[in-house]
Amino acid sequence: MAFEGLSSKLQDTIKKLKGKGKLSEKDIKDAMREVKLALLEADVNYKVVKDFVKKVSDKCLGNGVLESLTPGQQVIKIVNDELTNLMGNSESKLEFSTTGLTVIMLVGLQGAGKTTMGGKLALSLKRKNKKPLLVACDVYRPAAIKQLQVVGKQIDVPVFTMGDKESPVDIAKASVAFAKDNDNNVIIIDTAGRLQIDETLMNELKDIEANVNPNEIMLVVDSMTGQDAVNVAESFNKQLDITGLILTKLDGDTRGGAALSIKAITGKNIKFVGSGEKMNDLEVFYPDRMASRILGMGDVLSLIEKAQQSIDENEAKELGTRMLSQEFNLDDFLASMQQMKKLGPLNKLVEMMPGVNKKELKGVDLSKSEKDMGKVEAIIRSMTVSERKHPNIISGSSSRKKRIANGSGTLVQQVNKLLKDFEMMKKFMKQAKGFQKPGKKGLFGKMPF
Repeated sequence: MAFEGLSSKLQDTIKKLKGKGKLSEKDIKDAMREVKLALLEADVNYKVVKDFVKKVSDKCLGNGVLESLTPGQQVIKIVNDELTNLMGNSESKLEFSTTGLTVIMLVGLQGAGKTTMGGKLALSLKRKNKKPLLVACDVYRPAAIKQLQVVGKQIDVPVFTMGDKESPVDIAKASVAFAKDNDNNVIIIDTAGRLQIDETLMNELKDIEANVNPNEIMLVVDSMTGQDAVNVAESFNKQLDITGLILTKLDGDTRGGAALSIKAITGKNIKFVGSGEKMNDLEVFYPDRMASRILGMGDVLSLIEKAQQSIDENEAKELGTRMLSQEFNLDDFLASMQQMKKLGPLNKLVEMMPGVNKKELKGVDLSKSEKDMGKVEAIIRSMTVSERKHPNIISGSSSRKKRIANGSGTLVQQVNKLLKDFEMMKKFMKQAKGFQKPGKKGLFGKMPF
């Protein structure tokens, strides 16, 4: 999970503060020492850590926090606000041309993931009713052009190429004319990278910039390289004046040093983050939401947006109605599971849920839960139409259970567990329906509120 180590340590530190009714100056200093160590272990730049801890300490000691009735909550707010400021304060949007054609240059070192990220960005823009064109300007790396063509085909976005014999500058210039002739309104230029920053690479990128006048020069960096990513960003920014950054592999970066250092060092905002291997695994970077995730406060807004993008509203309403009716059956049970699967891997959803401490989930195998969902699907699909609609006919029939288990490659015990889970869900839905009746207290009737 992203920021796993840092998140766990910060949450533990804050938990200690919340457990005290009143805070002393020593409590704040001890907590800030732990915060400092946590940030340094997360590979955050030392100067950034020093400035961050000073700002938080000054605010905690000078804002009446110690005399407050809820000092722990106020410390959390201060840390949250400073983390948000550290990462850019607010969402940094792409700059689109007001005259028609928007040109986006993707730059970075070889292996950072520019080509794949170009495809992810194109797909994201396509879903926002843009007409993107991918441009193959990496004529040096073997199969780079072919890779971009494969990516383009996968997301149904055209790729402009002139082969590997023309100069990248000529290809970029020609792509502008091609885009205008074919009604494309966004060009995404996939430029060449090197294993290290060199003069030849930078001169070529400057030539492309001079000839196509891009609206955005986006630096793609591998977040898992930590401080190296920050150094790369600083070097590129000095020579190209980049407009923003895209962090790849953030889902695998348990430290988070790059994400927390880059804005402070370069002055440039992170605009997108890669959060997985699939083409739709690209997220707009919201500093406030990321700070909230790090502190275990969840990210409900992103979860809602993901649900809106992934789940059909009418289908969800219809399913909800059936779940609260007596007609709810195993077909509906399966449909509800499939809706959940559309939201993505469970470990990513968990990060967005408020109050979840990643440390407490250390022994929980979320991938196993996803595999279990696959087994449930196989079991239901091995049933007849009648059995799905009337699961009670299976309960008393050992022969039916054996047939279903054999057909799904599972055990009879697993079939029994599914039937039990289904009955429990039906019971819960019946109780939930009771909540909706006027004057009905339902499960909460005995609660003192």
